[in-house]
Amino acid sequence: MLHPIQDLLANLLQFLCGEQETHLEETVNDRLLRLVNCLRASRCLLILDNAEFILQSGDRQSTSCYRAGYEGYGQLFKLLGETFHQSCLVFTSREFPKELVPLEGENLPVRCLKLAGLSVADGRKIFEAKGSFTGSDDRWSVAIERYAGNPLALKIVASAIGDFFEGDIASFLQFLAQDSFIFDELRDLLHEQFRRLTVLETEIMYWLAIDREPVSIQELHSNFARPISQGEILQAVASLQRRSLIEKIGSRYTQQPVVMEYAACEFIEQIVREIVEQKFNWFKYLAPLKATAKEYIRTSQNRLFLQPTIDKLLAILGSPSSVEDCLTASLAMLRGKSSLEVGYAGGNILNLLRQLQVDVSGCDFSHLTVWQANLQGMNLQKVNFACSDLSRSVFSETLDEVWSVAIDPNGQLLATGDNHCQICLWQLPTGQQILTCQGHTNWVRSVAFNSDGETLVSGSADRTVKLWSVKTGECLKTFTGHEDEIYSVALSSDGQTVVSGSGDRAIKLWDINTGECLKTFTGHSKEVFAIALTSNNRIIASGSGDQTIKLWDIDTGKCLKTCTGHTNWILSIAFSPDGKTLFSSSPDRLVKQWEVSTGKCLQTFTGHQNWVMSVAASPDGRTLVSSSGDQTIKLWDVSSGNCLKTFTGHDRGIWSVAFSNDGKTIASGSPDQTVRLWDINTGLCFKTLCGYTNRIYSVAWSTSGRTIASGSFDPAVRLWDAGTGQCLKILSGHTQQVYSVAWSSDSQLLASGSGDRTVKLWDLRMGQCVRTLIGHENWVYAVAFSPDGQILASGSGDHTVKLWAVSTGQCLKTLAGHMTWIWSVAWSPDGQIIASSSGDRTVRLWDVSTGECVKILTGHTNRVYSVAFSPDGQTIATASFDRTIKLWNLSSGECLQTLTGHHNGVYAVVFSPQGQTVVSGSLDHTVKLWKCRTGECIKTYAGHGNEVRSIAWNPEGETLVSGSQDQTLRLWDVKTGECIKTLRATRLYEGMNITEVTGLTAAQKTTLKTLGALETQPVNSEEWMLTVDRRLLQQNIAENSDGREVLTPESSLPDKNTQQFSRGNDGKAASSISPKKRGEARIKPPRQVL
Repeated sequence: MLHPIQDLLANLLQFLCGEQETHLEETVNDRLLRLVNCLRASRCLLILDNAEFILQSGDRQSTSCYRAGYEGYGQLFKLLGETFHQSCLVFTSREFPKELVPLEGENLPVRCLKLAGLSVADGRKIFEAKGSFTGSDDRWSVAIERYAGNPLALKIVASAIGDFFEGDIASFLQFLAQDSFIFDELRDLLHEQFRRLTVLETEIMYWLAIDREPVSIQELHSNFARPISQGEILQAVASLQRRSLIEKIGSRYTQQPVVMEYAACEFIEQIVREIVEQKFNWFKYLAPLKATAKEYIRTSQNRLFLQPTIDKLLAILGSPSSVEDCLTASLAMLRGKSSLEVGYAGGNILNLLRQLQVDVSGCDFSHLTVWQANLQGMNLQKVNFACSDLSRSVFSETLDEVWSVAIDPNGQLLATGDNHCQICLWQLPTGQQILTCQGHTNWVRSVAFNSDGETLVSGSADRTVKLWSVKTGECLKTFTGHEDEIYSVALSSDGQTVVSGSGDRAIKLWDINTGECLKTFTGHSKEVFAIALTSNNRIIASGSGDQTIKLWDIDTGKCLKTCTGHTNWILSIAFSPDGKTLFSSSPDRLVKQWEVSTGKCLQTFTGHQNWVMSVAASPDGRTLVSSSGDQTIKLWDVSSGNCLKTFTGHDRGIWSVAFSNDGKTIASGSPDQTVRLWDINTGLCFKTLCGYTNRIYSVAWSTSGRTIASGSFDPAVRLWDAGTGQCLKILSGHTQQVYSVAWSSDSQLLASGSGDRTVKLWDLRMGQCVRTLIGHENWVYAVAFSPDGQILASGSGDHTVKLWAVSTGQCLKTLAGHMTWIWSVAWSPDGQIIASSSGDRTVRLWDVSTGECVKILTGHTNRVYSVAFSPDGQTIATASFDRTIKLWNLSSGECLQTLTGHHNGVYAVVFSPQGQTVVSGSLDHTVKLWKCRTGECIKTYAGHGNEVRSIAWNPEGETLVSGSQDQTLRLWDVKTGECIKTLRATRLYEGMNITEVTGLTAAQKTTLKTLGALETQPVNSEEWMLTVDRRLLQQNIAENSDGREVLTPESSLPDKNTQQFSRGNDGKAASSISPKKRGEARIKPPRQVL
C-alpha cells in the first residue's frame, strides 16, 4: 500500500540522502525539488506498485482524481516526466494517470507498456502449479481466453476448478455456459473500479456489455437515449481505456469477458431495483434487448439480460402475475411523456412481457415511446399503439415463400421476390422495408440489380420480365414474348441488356431501353431454369431440365459448348468473376465447377443431403456458396473443394443465395417465409426478416355437409361450422404448413399432409391425432382416402405415391415413376385406380392391387396441379399451370375437352356431385364453373384477393368453398355466384391500432395493415376497444346478408381480464387498474358476439 505523498517523499529523501540531510522541508513542492536533485545526482530506480490505490473512490463525477493526502502524486508524475534526470520511475496501475497522457509516446520520455494476458501455454503453467487438470486443447484455450490470460484471475479460477470440478476444465466451462458466475476476489476488484466511474462511463460500460461485440464510436453514440455528443463519448472511452476496463480492436471497442459479465450483472441488479421501486433511471437510458441488433446478439441478450431480469423479479415479487402487474402498472406513469423522459422504458416493458409470455392482446400502449421492442411473431391483436413512437421496433413482415434474393452493388439494399407476386426492397443492414414493387401476377422467380443499383429486373411465372425503379418502386418497362413462366433473369454488366430463361425452353436477349427482344436462343429440350452472363458480356450460360448446361455466343447466338455430367435438372449457375469457370447446382445433390473454354468438369463439391437449389461465387472468386433442400448453406473453398462452413437456421429448403459486393455477407431466401443475412467470417446469422402469412392451401367438405376442414401455412388444421362460419376447433401437431386435408367417407377421420413430411390421421370425435404416418422423404402435398376408407393415398415431393393402411398406419405400397413432385392424388369411385398429377406435366394412372402404372396422360405443357375423377368414374379432370383444364376418357386416355378461360395457372379442379360440371380455382384469383359436355364456362366467382389454391363442393352441390392465398375461405352460392360468407383465421395484428404512430415507414404501415392493423381515430383506450368490438360485431351481423367477413372465435377477447389503461378527460394518464386487485373497478371490453 502506498503512503501519502508527504510520507513517501520523506522516506525517499532519507534513503537517498542518508545522514547528510537532517532537515526535511515541510512543503510537497520543496520535497519534490529536492527529490529531483537526488535523481539527477545519482542513477536510481523507483518502483510504485498498485498505483491505482492513490486514486479517488466513490466519486462518480470525477476520475483520475486523487485521494485526500495523495494529491501530490500527480505533481510527482508530471515533474519526473517533464524534468531532466538520469533516474527511472516504474509504476504499475490499472489506470494511466491523466498527467502523463500528453507526455507518453514511443519517442517521448514517458513510455507505457500495456501488459497483455498470458498465452495459453503460460496460463496452463499457472494451473499446473495448482494441481492436476484435464481438458482438450480447445477447452484450455476457451478457459484462459475467457479471463484474458490475467494471472490473478487464472490463479483464482484454477483453485475453484480443482476444488469444485475435480480439475475438469470442460465441466467448469459447461457450468459457466448455464449460469453467470464471477469469483468474489474478481468481483471485489471490479467493484472498486466501477465505484470510480462517472455516470457517462458507467453508461458506456453497460452499453458495451449489452452490445456483446466490438462497436464503433458512431454505433455507441447511436445507442444513447439522452443528448450526448460524440466528443463526450470519446473522452469517456479514453478514460475507460486508461484504466483497462475496455479494449480497442482496430477502431472498435469492447470489454474482456469477465468485465462484460460483471457489467451485465450490475446492470441487471440496477434495473430490477428500478422496476420494483417504479423509479426509472438506467431502465429508460438503456435497452437490455435491442430489436435491431444482429440476431445472434439478440439471442444472447434474451438469455443474458431479459431472462435473468425476469428470474430476479419473480424471486422478489413471487409470481408471474405479480411481475406482470408491476410491469404494466408502469405504463400509466410513462404515458404521454416525451421520448427523452421515457427513453427505452416502454420498449423494455414490452420485451419483458414477451419474455414472461404474457398475452398482451387488447392492451393499451398508446401515447408511449416504444423503442427497440421485438414484436416479430408476437400476438398483438387489438393492441392500441395510437400516437406512439415505434422507432427501431421490429414487426413481422408479409414475406411469402421467398424464391429469389439479390443485394445491390452498393450493399445498401436487399431485393426479394416471393410467392405473393411482389418484390420487396429492404434497407441494409437494418432490415427495414422501404418499398414494395407490385405488378406481377404470379410468383417472382428471379431478381437482379443493375450495375448502378438504380434499377432492378425481375422474372416471373406470369411469363413477363419487368424493369423497376429502385427509388420509386415504379415499373418502368415490361418485356413480353415468352410462352411459359420465367425462371431466371440476368443483367449485362453495362446495364444495356437483359437475358431471361423460361419454361418454354428458350433464352431471350432484351434491349433494356426499348424492350425489344434482340435474340432468341434455342436448343434445350426442357425448361431453362438458370441463366448467367460473363462479366465481359460475351457468353451466356444456361442450365436446363434436360440436365445440360449450354454456353452461347451472345453476338452470333450459336451454342459454343454443351456441358454434361449432372444426373438431374440444372437449377442454378454462376460464373466466376474472371469468367473462366462456371459453377452449377442440381437436385442430384452436387455442385460442379466447369472450365468455360473446354466445357470440362473441373471438380465436384459433395456434402449436401438434398437438392442443391442455388449457387453464387464470391466477388474475389476464392469461395463459393450453395443452398439446399437440406436446409443448409455451405461455403466452399474453390481451390481445394473443401467445405469451409455450414450455415444452419432455416426451417425449410433454401431457394436462393447471394453474395454482397464486399464478399462479407450472404443473403438467403426460403419458403419458410424468412430472409436471413449471414456473416461469412463467423457463419452466424445476424439478421432475419420474418414473414407472416396464413394462406389457405387446402379445403375439404365433410360428407355430412356440416363441417369444412382447411389446411394452412401456420401450420394448423381448422374445422369450421359450414352454417355459422365459426371456427370450431384447431388441430395442432404439424410443424410445417398443411398442404392437404381429406375426410374419410364417414367423416369420422380427417387426414392431413404437411411440409414436415408426415401424414396425420385425426379422430374428430376426440379432436386428437391418432396416428402419424412417416415414410416420405419430402413434403406431402396430397392425401386422399379410398372410397371404403380403409386405405389412404399420399403424394409427395419425393416423387412417390404411398398407400397406407388406415387401421395400422403401415405403408402398403410405394408407387414410383414420376420425375418430380406429385401435387395431387385421387381415387376412382370403385377404388381400383389411383390418379396422380405431377410437375413433370403428366398424370399417371395406377392399378391399386398391383401398384403398376397402367396409363400416362400427356398433353399439358406445364405442371399438373390437380386431378379428379367424375362420380361415374368414366372421366378424369386435370388442372395445370398452362392455364387449362383438360377432361380425359379414363379407358382410352383420350383428351375429350380442353377448357380455356383462366388468365393464369390453374391450381384446382373438382367435379360436382352430379358430375355435369367441374369447378376450377386459379392463380388469376377466380373460381370458374364449367359445363363438362360443351366446355363452356357458365359462371365466374370473383372476390378473392389472391390465388385460389383449393375448392370443394358441399354434398348437395349447391355451395362451393374456396381457399386462397389471401388467407380466406369463401362460400359461394353455385347458382347465383354470390359470396355467402368469408371465413378468416385471426391475423397476427388483427385490430391493432396504429393511428398517428411515428417511427414507421409507409411500407411498414402497409405491411401492418395487411396483417390486420387499423388506422382510426379513437378518443381513448376504452373507446378504442369498443370501436374494434363494434366493428367486428357489425361484420358478423352483416355476413348473414351480404357475405362479409366472419371473424372467428380465435379473434374474440381472451377469457382472462385484459389489463387496460385509459386516459382521463383532462388528457392525463389515469392510474392503472389491475383486474386481479380491484374487483369490479376495471375496464373490461365486451365479449364478441358471434
